[in-house]
Amino acid sequence: MTVQSKLPEAVRLPSDHPPIRNGRVGVLLMNLGTPEGTGYWPMRAYLKEFLSDRRVIETSRLVWWPILNLIILTKRPGPKGKDYASIWNKERNEGPLKTITRSQTEKLAERLTGFGEGRVVFDWAMRYGFPDVKSRLKALLDQGCDRILLVPLYPQYAAPTSATACDQAFRALMQMRWQPSVRVAPPYHDDPVYIAALAASMRASLAKLDFEPEVILCSFHGMPKEYLLKGDPYHCQCVKTWRLLREELGLPQERFRLTFQSRFGPDEWLQPYTDETVKALAQGGTKSLAIVAPGFSADCLETLEELDVENREIFMHNGGERFAYLPCLNDSDEGIRVLDAVVRRELMGWV
Repeated sequence: MTVQSKLPEAVRLPSDHPPIRNGRVGVLLMNLGTPEGTGYWPMRAYLKEFLSDRRVIETSRLVWWPILNLIILTKRPGPKGKDYASIWNKERNEGPLKTITRSQTEKLAERLTGFGEGRVVFDWAMRYGFPDVKSRLKALLDQGCDRILLVPLYPQYAAPTSATACDQAFRALMQMRWQPSVRVAPPYHDDPVYIAALAASMRASLAKLDFEPEVILCSFHGMPKEYLLKGDPYHCQCVKTWRLLREELGLPQERFRLTFQSRFGPDEWLQPYTDETVKALAQGGTKSLAIVAPGFSADCLETLEELDVENREIFMHNGGERFAYLPCLNDSDEGIRVLDAVVRRELMGWV
């Protein structure tokens, strides 16, 4: 006897009704993205998708399109490809951001085994590149997820990161006849679990060094100052993370400094700039320096190459002697503990 035949006649599905899978809850972790290879064409495709996003570049298309297509997409794929090649996961043939995000998802799923009586399904996607958001949303729906929690992996909210990841998910939802119920996890820049995890990770990394840094830079990804003036809360949330982390570590402000990295183009970006601060410290007599990047949930090009390679060279070439980059939370126990806390809180009422 089938399950259907046991049901009262009023609630039985017609014999020709299409199969329906429901009753499960999906959790989709979303990060920025990575190219599919380090050669010219994979890099060009990735940069084109990334830099065509109106959330990332708000300049008028009349001005931006010629610059992007005639200059940037001609000149930058080669050098950027070499940068990616220096940090590439050759075993998996992928960028480290993809490797780490996959591992974060797998470890989070393992940690939450049985949570919600086994009804919770975990997946991950990239805003730019693959696996893409649309296909992973469909995969969750195909597994019977009629409720989905979107988790942008950005502790601090910004329109060019958190918002554009959600935009991509919403675009996919617009094409669905039967949409799932959706929640978006908020930024967790001041979450006590996040701050405690950062402090614990930093203490462990510092304990492994054979020197004590005179100064530690707390470096966040930058953005044009204009975005702040338009109302983006990113700068304020970065400052709060830095302050709370400094208090948790018990460090004076002159020893734990806030900076912003990765500026691009001629416009003024959030200051102080990381590279200029590194150079000034070295030239001013600072001999030992460490950098941590709490705004990144996983190590990527901006941390492994820009901070640990480029800024190391700046420091050493200007009189510095000892330099260390302190890794992101990544898929460490501390990092998974943060994601666990965010997901459990945001799934309340669903499971």
